[in-house]
Amino acid sequence: MQDNEIKYESAADRPKNAHIHALRQNWRIIFAATAGWALDAFDFTILLFLIPHLGGVFQVGLPAMAFVVTATGFAKVAGTIGWGLAADRFGRKLVFMAAVLWFSIAAGLSGLAWSYGSFIAMRILFGVGFGGEWTASVTLLMETVPARIRPLASGIMVAGYEFGYLLAALAFHFVFPVAGWRWMFFLGVLPAVLTLFMRRNVEESPDWMREQRTKIRRSARDVFIFNPAVVQAWLFSAAINFMLWAVQVLYPTFLLTTQHLDSSQIFPFVIAYSVGSVIGKPLSGYAASRIGERRTICAFLGIVIPSTVLYTLVSSHFLLGVGAFCMGMFANGLFGIMPLYQSRRFPVEGRATGIGISYAMTSVSVVAPYAIALVTPSLGLKFGMASFIAGGAVLLIAISLFDTSRWMPRGNPREGGSGHDEDEHALLATAPATPETQPGN
Repeated sequence: MQDNEIKYESAADRPKNAHIHALRQNWRIIFAATAGWALDAFDFTILLFLIPHLGGVFQVGLPAMAFVVTATGFAKVAGTIGWGLAADRFGRKLVFMAAVLWFSIAAGLSGLAWSYGSFIAMRILFGVGFGGEWTASVTLLMETVPARIRPLASGIMVAGYEFGYLLAALAFHFVFPVAGWRWMFFLGVLPAVLTLFMRRNVEESPDWMREQRTKIRRSARDVFIFNPAVVQAWLFSAAINFMLWAVQVLYPTFLLTTQHLDSSQIFPFVIAYSVGSVIGKPLSGYAASRIGERRTICAFLGIVIPSTVLYTLVSSHFLLGVGAFCMGMFANGLFGIMPLYQSRRFPVEGRATGIGISYAMTSVSVVAPYAIALVTPSLGLKFGMASFIAGGAVLLIAISLFDTSRWMPRGNPREGGSGHDEDEHALLATAPATPETQPGN
């Protein structure tokens, strides 16, 4: 007990600016991971703003255009698993850079599509790179930054999605009316520039480098892990993305068709959603480090369910804006815990593969926009979105209630590593830290 008390006191007595100092020391990898996710999001969400217009260009209906998003998501399955295996074999940094180049080129090629079939083919190629960027960047970030700032770094990284979403909204507002839809996709080539920064300023994962020094070569079967903690990661990943795709994918279409706004009028709602998300994602990471994963999840989703009414079922533009902010802050904001939630459930030697498979499970979510489109003729788009969002939130709460911490790997700081998992178990206990909850009891 005495040793545990010393551990607890030393953590409590850390300087108040220790987190800020650690963030400054690791700004390069945090910036690279955040920028990679932001630019990935920019290339993906461009399509969401163009669904009604491209339906007219290719002469197909809403279900057919929603299926493009679904096909992209299924392509992500191959991408996340394949890139994850590659990252465990060849390193996190190299695969991160390769995935960014892949999805950038595929996004630009989408602007050359000459038919509905060719457009789907380009988006499938994009989906392969889309999943790989997440797998490599999350693994590299979580294995590089100190344990005490991993929850916050996790939230900062995924907040990059909102900057990408905002950039796509700006492009739709300023570029689309002047240059047309093809140039929207041609802009998607620009993220490739990020690889130049990464090549010079980002180091390889120290955990992966230490694993390579053991000179043990493991097959894909050797690094595959299956236990209740892994199953929970799969289910949580699938459920949160199902809910968020119901929240986001058809939202521009909802504003344009159900609320009868034009392309210039939807921008304030996108801003409200994005600002809420930028606040909510770091907040969820911080909350997880203070009150635990499960309490954070239940608290955020407890606000999401009633906020669904403001997000979809009211006609007042002011209330719609409030709903967009709340949905961004608490629904999309909850995604801030995802990098840490996934990474702490897998050991170093198979972490990228594990995260890749977990993220592949999110492809279940691609049925959400397609299913909503199918029920729209009977329920209407707003009721279809509301039911899927609220249902997803309830499912997430149910998944999070199971305690699987006993199956999570625990690192050994004395082996020369950072104590990745051991520190996180202390940080992410389901109650505020006390001497009795420290590792070793």
